[in-house]
Amino acid sequence: MSASSPELVLAGGLVHTPAGAAVADVAVRDGRILGIGSYPQAARRIDCAGLDVLPGVIDSQVHFREPGLEQKEDLETGGRAAVMGGVTAVFEMPNTSPNTDSMMRVHDKLERAHHRMYCDHAFYVGATADNAAELAELERIPGTAGVKIFMGASTGSLLVAEDEALARVLASGTRRVAIHAEDEARMNERKHLRVEGDPASHPVWRDDESAILATRRILKLARAARRPIHVLHVTTPAELELLSQHRDIATCEVTPQHLTLAAEEAYPALGSFAQMNPPIRSAAHRDGLWHWLRQGVPDVLGSDHAPHTREEKARPYPQSPSGMPGVQTLLPLMLDHVARGHMTLERLIDMTSAGVQRVFGLVGKGRIAAGYDADFTVIDRKGRFTVTEDWLESRCGWSPFTGMDLQGRVIGTIVRGHLAMWEGQLANAAQGEPLRFASAL
Repeated sequence: MSASSPELVLAGGLVHTPAGAAVADVAVRDGRILGIGSYPQAARRIDCAGLDVLPGVIDSQVHFREPGLEQKEDLETGGRAAVMGGVTAVFEMPNTSPNTDSMMRVHDKLERAHHRMYCDHAFYVGATADNAAELAELERIPGTAGVKIFMGASTGSLLVAEDEALARVLASGTRRVAIHAEDEARMNERKHLRVEGDPASHPVWRDDESAILATRRILKLARAARRPIHVLHVTTPAELELLSQHRDIATCEVTPQHLTLAAEEAYPALGSFAQMNPPIRSAAHRDGLWHWLRQGVPDVLGSDHAPHTREEKARPYPQSPSGMPGVQTLLPLMLDHVARGHMTLERLIDMTSAGVQRVFGLVGKGRIAAGYDADFTVIDRKGRFTVTEDWLESRCGWSPFTGMDLQGRVIGTIVRGHLAMWEGQLANAAQGEPLRFASAL
């Protein structure tokens, strides 16, 4: 085999490139894409006839719970769940125990992840009132996704609620800051609206106004600081309408669960297992998110994978913790939405690969193009499967989507030319590496 011949060829699939979709071979060498065309010779050929070859799916919001909360999840089990669901890379959140809020703790996570995670990865640094001055340095550590701000309390102890502290955080550094936008003061005032034993009161307590109020505040502060922001897990159409008027400074994310579940069915069926922050809201809210998705406003899809054990979730509300797993079901759920005509496959690709690259400045990721990393998600658009607990790799072992019959099956997950998963079989070894960002090179 010559020095320029491919080590791996994905043969005859419908390959989705920036130029559109076409049946072709994709050749891989040294972990990168050698070319797209016809490659009859290779050390290994995989027949992809009848399958779609997508750019590797990137989930830019997961909570893998390590260190400190490994009874719920860890970096290895979370990474297994990711690649089983077709996800080639993740951005992991800082609300662990201890919080990921210092150089030492970022490096600790990077060391823990090294060749224990099956997917490529980056770690957020958690903003606090105490570490604001250090964030400009911390966000430039190789392998960091940037800074994360919790404006409203969620799982863990990270919270920056006051405008003065938020302004100090935004003034320190230049990279896009990820925001959990719920207004802490309003939610504290409304705690009396929580009904003991009734998780359907969760969106009454953490209402639309708590979300839009926080989003308005952070947009004003970001503009004053001239700092780009990324608003996570948007749940209200009003926020998406507002964000559409601030495209110069703000990008945003929606989640599969807010696009799929509605309060009217979810809380009676799932109880506290449907509880998350910000909450699952009404069918009207869900339909409004779809309207703004079709207007092109949400930039990315993130799963907000946030597992808890069954025992924790089964506690009576509001003692039950907020959050649900989702990294493994992100792509299957959204492929089913494609099959139902809710969105095009092109829009899904944009929100899970090219959009993530564009928003965060990822290096070598997000498209099938010569010279880019050989990250692919191979799917059978016509294949059907049912979400079952024995398919799930997350340590928590449950999903709000168990029992759902979906159209669109994940066949394979390839990370820098390594088969991390093929036909439900995980690779023997985890080979995930830290992601690289243009703003932190």
